Amino acid sequence: MIVTEVQDQAIAARMALIVGADRFDQLFRAVRFDEVDGDILYVYAQDEDSAAAMEDEFALHISIIASKILDRQINVVLVLPRQLMKAQR
Repeated sequence: MIVTEVQDQAIAARMALIVGADRFDQLFRAVRFDEVDGDILYVYAQDEDSAAAMEDEFALHISIIASKILDRQINVVLVLPRQLMKAQR
């Protein structure tokens, strides 16, 4: 299932409320909540460091928020650098 633009923005907006403006700008700039495959949500961050930090610190928060917005259970959040997005599509 491809995450729509509205769903992507809704997840990002809720994450902004949790992490705060400064941390959101550091980690979530250019984030894309892209696709769900089973119970895995694929997320693309601006770079490898942001992807690692986002997954380590906020994967649980993202899974809870995405589960509610997408109306399906998300058990795994896989955050990858944006460079890998073109390779998969």
